[in-house]
Amino acid sequence: MIELDGIGAVTPDGRQLFANLELKLDPRERLGIVGPNGAGKTTLLEIIARRREPAAGTVTWGSTVELGYFSQTGGELDLTVRAREFVAGPHRKPDWTDARLLESFWFDTDAQWAEIGTLSGGERRRLQLLRVLADKPNVLLLDEPTNDLDLETLRALEDFLEDWPGAVVVVSHDRALLERVVADALIVADGRAARWAGGYNAWDEQRKRGGATSTKSASTKPSTKQTAKGVADGPVGTAGRSASTLGHLIRAAEKEMARLEARKTRLEAELVAAGSDHEMLIRVGQELGDAASSLGEVEERWLQLSEEREG
Repeated sequence: MIELDGIGAVTPDGRQLFANLELKLDPRERLGIVGPNGAGKTTLLEIIARRREPAAGTVTWGSTVELGYFSQTGGELDLTVRAREFVAGPHRKPDWTDARLLESFWFDTDAQWAEIGTLSGGERRRLQLLRVLADKPNVLLLDEPTNDLDLETLRALEDFLEDWPGAVVVVSHDRALLERVVADALIVADGRAARWAGGYNAWDEQRKRGGATSTKSASTKPSTKQTAKGVADGPVGTAGRSASTLGHLIRAAEKEMARLEARKTRLEAELVAAGSDHEMLIRVGQELGDAASSLGEVEERWLQLSEEREG
C-alpha cells in the first residue's frame, strides 16, 4: 500500500530523528509506532501521510490508497452543524451507515441530531474520529488517540478495528491499545527506527532482559538476510526468537483467525439476506472474498510460527 525507501528526518536545529528507514505497509498492516517524546513519531506519521517531506528518501503510495488521518489537533469545528451531518461530510446526505457508525461509538438518536456546539469536548473529539472513519479509508493513521478519547470510545475503536479490513498505523503510549490493535511495533528512539515483530510487549519484554536496543532500520517483513540497503541482522529478524515471543505471535494469529472466521460467517449470512439486492450482493461478496483471503494468509502465518516453535 505504502512504501518508504531510505527515509530520514531531522529537527529544525539539525538533530537526526531517524535515518535510512525502509518500511512497506501491506493492506492488512497492524503497526504501532512507539518511542519517547520528541523521538519523531508524529513526524514519521506525517511523512507516511505525505503531509511532510522527509529529509532523505522517498515515499510511494499504491494507486488504491485511500488515507484517513486522525491527528492530535483535529482542527476547527462548525458548531452549528449537526453531528450526523458532520460525520457524513459536506458532499453527501447522512444515511443509515452514518447512523450505525455513530451508534457504535455511543451516540444515541438525540445526540446524532444535536448541534456540535451542544456536545462536550470529548464528544466533539469522538466526532472527528468518526469523520475520518466514515470516509472508509483503507489506510488509517492514528496519532495518540488516547490523549483525547475516553475509555469507552477507545474500547469501541478497538472493537471497530478488529473487523476492519484496512491497514492501521497508530502512534500511542497506551499499552492496552497497542496490545489489542497492533501486531508489530516500530521503535523510534536514539536517532534510529527499528521494527519489532510481536508488538510493543514483545519488544519491552526483550528490552527488560537487555536484548532489545535501537538498531538499524527494518523492512516490512522480518528477515535474517542483509538487505541491499545494508540493514544487518538484528532484533527485527526471525532468527533466535524466544519461545515467549513465538507464543505471543501464535496467540495473536489465533485471535486474528477467530476474528476472521466470525467475520466470514457474518458476511455469509449477509450474502444470503441480501436476496436480489445487486449492489449489496457485490459489496458483501467482495468483503467476503477479502475476509477469506486474509484468513488464508493468517492460517499460513500460524503454521509457519508453529513450525518455528517446534523446530
